[in-house]
Amino acid sequence: MQNAQGSAPERLWVKTPLAVMAEGAEGGIVVEDGRIAELVPGGAEPAHPVHAIFDASRHVVTPGLVNAHHHFYSNLTRTHPKGINKSLMPWLEGLYPLWAAKLNPENFRLACRMALTELLLSGCTTAADHHAMFAVGLEDAMDIQAEEAEKLGMRLTLVRGSRDLSVKDGMLAPENVVQSIDTILTDSERVIRRYNDRSEGSMVQVALAPDSMFTVSETLMRETAALAARLDCRLHTHLSERAAEVPASFELYGCGPIDRMEELGWINDRLWLAHAIHLDDAEIAKLGRHGVGVCHCPTSSMMLGAGRCRTNELEAAGCAIGLGADASAANDCSNAMGEVRQAMLLNRLTYDPADVSHLDALRWGTEGSARCLGRTDIGTIAVGKQADLAFYTVDELRFSGAGDPLAALVYCAAQSADRVMIRGGWQVEDGAPKGVDVGELIFEHTKASRAFLQAL
Repeated sequence: MQNAQGSAPERLWVKTPLAVMAEGAEGGIVVEDGRIAELVPGGAEPAHPVHAIFDASRHVVTPGLVNAHHHFYSNLTRTHPKGINKSLMPWLEGLYPLWAAKLNPENFRLACRMALTELLLSGCTTAADHHAMFAVGLEDAMDIQAEEAEKLGMRLTLVRGSRDLSVKDGMLAPENVVQSIDTILTDSERVIRRYNDRSEGSMVQVALAPDSMFTVSETLMRETAALAARLDCRLHTHLSERAAEVPASFELYGCGPIDRMEELGWINDRLWLAHAIHLDDAEIAKLGRHGVGVCHCPTSSMMLGAGRCRTNELEAAGCAIGLGADASAANDCSNAMGEVRQAMLLNRLTYDPADVSHLDALRWGTEGSARCLGRTDIGTIAVGKQADLAFYTVDELRFSGAGDPLAALVYCAAQSADRVMIRGGWQVEDGAPKGVDVGELIFEHTKASRAFLQAL
């Protein structure tokens, strides 16, 4: 049923889904050469002959979910006693020494495989991982991530993070996980030249991402922005996650965080921010004018007590809103559909339910996240887009009696996809990821995680 490249048959009709997140596709979706070739209206048949049919009558079909901010390695410290029941800074103080002392290429590879597999099984087809923990011996972290994503057939944005300031500079980062500016820029250029494929349908792209403007040097921030502009790649960083960042910015720089980022050459349409919670109206307007994206991380924000992102105001101003699972140790699971539900629920504490529908949350987790990553070829079900699709069944107890199958995914807390298609090929079938022994992965990952429970 598949060609030599592992993609779908020349023309596959995903026929008559139970529900589909696209108007005019009630009769299904035709996939050809890895792209969406046709949307079939209800009661109709494809306009041109097909070579195979997949009966989707049991499935609710959405675009593949896109996770726009994560830290894969931290799933080695899920519910670690040094990290639970804490806000961000005490959480970092408890876990930084563990990551610095225990991370190595072997357990990092397992962490990446675990995070990507979890995401894939939740219906995620594209992930972005912000990795700035370059412990000694882990200099090839970007290559490891690229290899693991390729094995799973997932799209990946390699977010080459960086830190050049450590405890000796008054920061939290241990000395052995920071790098010199020259080392950072040299490897960043290497990663961009090797992996940053900006063509339509690419499987790997690259972004550059100093940890935050507070934890790296001004020189690194300016040089990183200049490198991204020169080599045409995205920019990413954490900003305004904590309320304390606002007065700290005024004390250090004489202006708010957004104005400071503008001074550093960062406020432009290459940038998407993680969190961006504590913003005033003028800052929101500025981000919107410049086309900056914002990745909302609802579970992390709740777990760490960080606050509520002003998603609706940001979107109205012109910002793309995406969703991210964020660090596994601040979320403790990597479930993209779970973040869709959390985004809807958390934002209803701020806005009227009619103003944050399940469709809004799904849009943030698909098209919005894709826009954050600078991609227009994924995130929606439309002719010409990449055939990245998630298929969910709604025959579990939690869905019984649901009147709207698409709403049920969010309201009734869908946990996993039955099938996932990427570039027209099946990467998950009957709930099983292609080429992964899940039991073996759990065993090896659990064994690796135990080292982080040992006293330093």
